[in-house]
Amino acid sequence: MIQKANHLLEVAIDAALSAGAFIRQKRHETIALQHKEAGSSYATQVVTEIDRSAERLILKELLPTCTSQNMALLSEETPDDQQRFEKDYFWCVDPLDGTLAFIENRPDYAVSIGLVSKAGVPEIGVIYDPSRDNLYHAVRGEGAFKNGKPWIIEPTNNHLTYVTDHRLEKAYKPEKIRELLEAKLEALHLKEARIISGGGLVINAMRTAENGPAFMAKLPKPEQGGGSLWDYAAAACICQELGMRVGGYRGEPLELNKKRDTYLNHQGMYFENFPKSNGA
Repeated sequence: MIQKANHLLEVAIDAALSAGAFIRQKRHETIALQHKEAGSSYATQVVTEIDRSAERLILKELLPTCTSQNMALLSEETPDDQQRFEKDYFWCVDPLDGTLAFIENRPDYAVSIGLVSKAGVPEIGVIYDPSRDNLYHAVRGEGAFKNGKPWIIEPTNNHLTYVTDHRLEKAYKPEKIRELLEAKLEALHLKEARIISGGGLVINAMRTAENGPAFMAKLPKPEQGGGSLWDYAAAACICQELGMRVGGYRGEPLELNKKRDTYLNHQGMYFENFPKSNGA
């Protein structure tokens, strides 16, 4: 376990709340769109000054710990300096996940701050949903918390929920997703599937936790995309502490310190919140 984990958790929470308050203040303003070189989808390429300003607020809190604890940093709007391959731990930051939802004034975005080991193990996860004022956090081995209270999930809905950023017909290989839906319905002995779509990956992970039985999935694909390290670091920590199944699409651990680039399209992803007796 990382030393001073509780102190680092407090720093990450303060940073997330600070950035979230700033984002909430700006949510009704007219925002100029910019574009960056990123994955293959429009959602990954769009960026605003709100993203960058929120990142500056977060880094103001995190960077002193990088010096004092000899840690690295990977943040979406800052060039990757590759120090995450040298240091024992690195912060993994998405200052505004769901930028497209934010500029469309949909409450489907969040601030995400994770701490990941050099081996790619998520150690700390902090997610703040400024639209609903919900704070989620976890430290590996210490359970998950929502708004400061222990968070226990009970997947007791009488339907299956599929959570996705895109509408099903826009998914990569939608026929495979439909086959997966049918297989999960049969395994769980359920008759109805409901779809929640349009959120950023971070919010979608929390929705998967809150709407069980539920899952979200991305198939492996050749094009860059499928989410980046900063989309999954905090969510993976929190969801694993909830007892959820978290990994690549084929069941392998998420490669949260990938060397070639930051995208997880090569392995896809799968988050599952099913009753423990029904591990479908």
